[in-house]
Amino acid sequence: MAAAGVFTLGSAPAAEAAAPTPLNRVIPAPASVQSGGAPYRITWATGVRVDDSAEVRRIGTYLAGILRPSTGYRLPVATGGGARGIQLHLAQGDFGAEGYRLHSGPAGVTITASAPAGLFHGVQTLRQLLPAAVEKKTVQPGPWLIAGGTIEDRPRYSYRGAMLDVSRHFFTVAQVKRYIDQLALYKINELHLHLSDDQGWRIAIDSWPRLATYGGSTEVGGGKGGYFTKAQYREIVDYAASRYLEVVPEIDMPGHTNAALASYAELNCDGVAPPLYTGTQVGFSSLCVPKQVTYDFVDDVIRELAAITPGRYLHIGGDEAHSTSHTDYVKFMDRVQPIVAEYGKTVIGWHQITGADPAKGALAQYWGVDGTSAAEKAQVAQAAQNGTGLILSPADRLYLDMKYTSSTKLGTKWAGYVEVQRSYDWNPGAYLPGAPASSVRGVEAPLWSETLKTSADIEYMAFPRLPGAAELAWSPASTHDWNAYKVRLAAQAPRWDALGIGYYRSPQVPWPKS
Repeated sequence: MAAAGVFTLGSAPAAEAAAPTPLNRVIPAPASVQSGGAPYRITWATGVRVDDSAEVRRIGTYLAGILRPSTGYRLPVATGGGARGIQLHLAQGDFGAEGYRLHSGPAGVTITASAPAGLFHGVQTLRQLLPAAVEKKTVQPGPWLIAGGTIEDRPRYSYRGAMLDVSRHFFTVAQVKRYIDQLALYKINELHLHLSDDQGWRIAIDSWPRLATYGGSTEVGGGKGGYFTKAQYREIVDYAASRYLEVVPEIDMPGHTNAALASYAELNCDGVAPPLYTGTQVGFSSLCVPKQVTYDFVDDVIRELAAITPGRYLHIGGDEAHSTSHTDYVKFMDRVQPIVAEYGKTVIGWHQITGADPAKGALAQYWGVDGTSAAEKAQVAQAAQNGTGLILSPADRLYLDMKYTSSTKLGTKWAGYVEVQRSYDWNPGAYLPGAPASSVRGVEAPLWSETLKTSADIEYMAFPRLPGAAELAWSPASTHDWNAYKVRLAAQAPRWDALGIGYYRSPQVPWPKS
């Protein structure tokens, strides 16, 4: 794969520059690629043919909406086969819940899947097979060629996540939607929203209104903060669903709770509310484990959040609870996990939850580093052996807020510097000693926001590392090869330029010459 299309990285002859993107150039790497045959060319006569299904029609309309501004073509969306064009079709087959087949030839392009999510993922592949200028909002010259051949593809892991911390700094609905669109391009299917922390509470809870209005009134550095109303949260959930992402809300507890403790004095063991906090230290706050009001509070919050979250999961945090004794931590988790189940959700917790008694079916999100103690790693591995599923987010690989190098102006460095190759070059299935490969449910790239205030900040830290995380989660382990990947990654740069995504130009990647 390394040799495929290297001609675009530099001064290509004009004829070669107009050649279609090779089928094996996309990210994440497809499971199977058979190249060959003449390409298909999108023209004024092209239409988008869809099954007689509202959901398939919606995906077709989404595709046409991407293609129309740059091509200038009408691209009507209609049911049935017939004319040359792009066809989206549901059929029985060995595609799984998210897999697809994309076939391209002179007569057209057909994307086939057994579920709408697969069609949507196939559309993302189709986007990457077209010139980067297809992403622009004004008419471009083309030509719009799609290489001939067949891709058959399905994900390695069912959980392919990205986390956005809206607590340290608040991000608006529009900013979250923008990130969702970027995640969807790389087949991410889980958006983990970190909705509460010491610095801010970001979701309205009717039964405890001061959580949002007071606890959400600031952020790191003392800005005005903000919070999502329930209607705004539903808007995010619905938008994510339209891109086949499931929202995983997180309420971090029993630590990382100063915003809640400042909002309601009764949640503190001494009955005294602390001041709001705008710094970046961790580990100093804790809900009062012995008090019954704590569990009334947790029940109300989980009940209201579960009611507006159609997804399967609810994340209860559980990390850095340094102000909670081990005994109290275990008691707290023993009481809280059944509340999550009562409201129909599956528990996710940071991997410290394995130091308590993870509920049946719970997932533990591992965020350790190479230097994490053998005892802590063994504790997580033992839980995995006992049936707890794992989401892998090693901080010195996948924390997108880690600085790339010592000269990176944004981010932090407590887990070390994380350049692009380090972020990509590891195998989730064999990462944690003693944890069965079958226990790994997926991979997630968290983005903490202590130093991030704008969408441009998010994008600079996420790109170019995010596509690598997506590939680790989607592509077969057999496709993982840094030397081949960095060529495909470099080829993404013109697309990011067209989309207005600012990114870090890592010297490890052979970026196109401007």
